[in-house]
Formats: sequence, structure tokens, C-alpha cells
Amino acid sequence: QVQLAESGGGLVQPGGSLRLSCAASGNFFKINAMGWYRQAPGKQRDTVAVITDDGTMKYGDSVEGRSTISRDNAKNMVHLQMDNLKPEDTATYYCYVAAQITSDDYVRAYWGQGTQVTVSS
Repeated sequence: QVQLAESGGGLVQPGGSLRLSCAASGNFFKINAMGWYRQAPGKQRDTVAVITDDGTMKYGDSVEGRSTISRDNAKNMVHLQMDNLKPEDTATYYCYVAAQITSDDYVRAYWGQGTQVTVSS
């Protein structure tokens, strides 16, 4: 199984920056994609940013140009740097990992417990 530990959420003023980190641990064969999703109250969970094992990155429309995702394969970590934050970025941010437990296993999705990001003055 894969366990995910998120860190870096909190309260930030509009225009400020925040860095989220997520570390994956456990017994697994391979991590494929890693990334972040977010969900605000009463809204669906949306893609923030995802990075695959070959380094391909995808950003949600609402954060593109203001966010940078990076990945440390040696440490099984993914980071999300968010700049010029806006009140509408307020949400619970969830770490996402797509991984295989064994070489014969299909790719499974794993989710962190979520970290709150609040953008407010």
C-alpha cells in the first residue's frame, strides 16, 4: 500500500505564496503520476497539477501560470509552489499518487487526507 503525508497548507494573504509537499511511503513497485487536486466547499474536486514519471506536467486552467509542480523521484515526493494566490484558491488540497504495488499490478489511485489552504486578508 501507499501512504501519503502532506504538508505546507495554511493561511496566506492574497498575492502571497505557498509551497505544498507530499511524501509517499510504503511498499510499492512504481509510482507513475503524482499531483494535487483541490476541493472547495460545495464544489467538485478539480485538478491543480499533475506530473508523470517522465516529467510531463499538466496544470488546471485556474492555476496555470501561477503554480509550478516538481517531483523528487529519489524521495518519492511531489511539491507544488503556488504564487499570486487568490481568495478563490481557498480549498482543501489533496495529494494524489498513481502507483503499482507489484510489477503485475494495475495502476491504482491513492489520496492524501488533505491540507487546508485559505487565502484571505
